[in-house]
Amino acid sequence: MTPPERTSPVVELADERAARRGLRLFLKRDDLIHPELPGNKWRKLRHNIGPARGHGTLLTFGGAYSNHIRAVAAAGRIHGFATIGVIRGEEHLPLNDTLARAESMGMRLAYMDRATYRRKHEPDVVEALRERWGGFYLLPEGGSNAAAVRGCAELGAEVPGFDVVCCPCGTGGTLAGLAAGLAPGQRAVGFSVLRGGFMTGEVARLQRETYGERRGDWSVEDGFHFGGYARTAPELDAFADDFASRHGIVLDRIYTAKMMFGVLALAERGAFPEGARILAVITG
Repeated sequence: MTPPERTSPVVELADERAARRGLRLFLKRDDLIHPELPGNKWRKLRHNIGPARGHGTLLTFGGAYSNHIRAVAAAGRIHGFATIGVIRGEEHLPLNDTLARAESMGMRLAYMDRATYRRKHEPDVVEALRERWGGFYLLPEGGSNAAAVRGCAELGAEVPGFDVVCCPCGTGGTLAGLAAGLAPGQRAVGFSVLRGGFMTGEVARLQRETYGERRGDWSVEDGFHFGGYARTAPELDAFADDFASRHGIVLDRIYTAKMMFGVLALAERGAFPEGARILAVITG
């Protein structure tokens, strides 16, 4: 059984950097959608919960500070299935706050050396995990699969009336679903938080996996990763601090600060037509 759908509020942001370009800027506060499964974590997990219940156990992957790992642990506790988190690298004790919280919610933790972790979805690695743990429902790192894309498509259906809808991209699932769920005439822009320029291919792959084709009007901005995943820079830190002072909203440096920096930088460059209504999704 799929848990009931949830929605999140939209608020307009008074920011002269957008206003002087003739733009109206809004935030979709998906960080408020669920107290323990905020934002795209809830949307990605919603349609994966039923299969996980059916198997009794969900196994997934993540780094030692992965919000995805913590969200999966919470989902298992709330919805009644066991969880296993396969963590990249060696165990370090005491556990950090993320892993300690996941373990406190009943998640069993395992560790995988980095060389094997790079092959984590290859059949021999998955088979070895099944030999160790028994049967389980396998959820990819970051939670992006076809079920997650369908959950994120529900986000697209919640935001009529906006010309451009923006989101940060880590694994591509949120953008893949968001773009598919938008109405004709709307477009989606994803801001990759990873370097390498591969995100467009990942989003297209997820859409083909889910729908059999590329869907929606969307693109990826690769120029605002600030060095890669979990990397930051003084310019980004200053921007996030200033944003909190202006608007009373704390942006995380891994995802949403990079997106908002990019949105306002594109606005300054004239990338959006005058009069456009721009929505940025705060994914949590």
